[in-house]
Amino acid sequence: MSEEYTEVKTENTAEPAPEEEKGSLASDIFEITESILINIFVIVMIITYLFHPVNVEGHSMNDTLINKDRLLMSTVCLDYSYGDIVIVNNDAAYLLDDNGQVYKRDISGERLEECLVKRIIAEPGQTLEIIPETQEVKVDGVTLNEPYIKEPTISGGVFSYPITIPEGYYFVMGDNRNNSADSRNGDVGLIKKDQIYGKALVRFSPFKNFKVLYKSVK
Repeated sequence: MSEEYTEVKTENTAEPAPEEEKGSLASDIFEITESILINIFVIVMIITYLFHPVNVEGHSMNDTLINKDRLLMSTVCLDYSYGDIVIVNNDAAYLLDDNGQVYKRDISGERLEECLVKRIIAEPGQTLEIIPETQEVKVDGVTLNEPYIKEPTISGGVFSYPITIPEGYYFVMGDNRNNSADSRNGDVGLIKKDQIYGKALVRFSPFKNFKVLYKSVK
């Protein structure tokens, strides 16, 4: 009587050598560390070149923004329009003469020669009118709907309205209308486009008051 034999081939299931395990673990740690460092580098570059933190000082933007708020500002915005909250380098004041022509007023050493946080109210080419008697702000003949202001506007400042905003300039105001040094003030005046550092996007601190700074509508 013959017997049948079945050959069974078994795989080598021997445990990897300790040296191999250590090498694999070290390689994994290196890859993870490299990935983390690359991500951190990318984030730092984005924040450094595209976005900048900004501190709010003062009360001119109450109650939208308050003293000590921290904002994230975009520096890559190529266009600004009504409702944008912008950070301004107030190194000079641009006013209008009797013929409606822009002239530059030197404010060297003045109190308001500093960075300002304000809201754009009128753009180049638009006609602006501030009527303290009725507490209205009109752009191109339309009264603005301004839910963001702390209280109605009761001062028109240094300009004789209506005025047409020259090309390349903006008219800005604080949301705390009656406690704001803005374009109505002779030490601020119209804002030249190249005076604008950037647009505020979010309030990130204090974190409990985190807020995306959406553009307001007319």
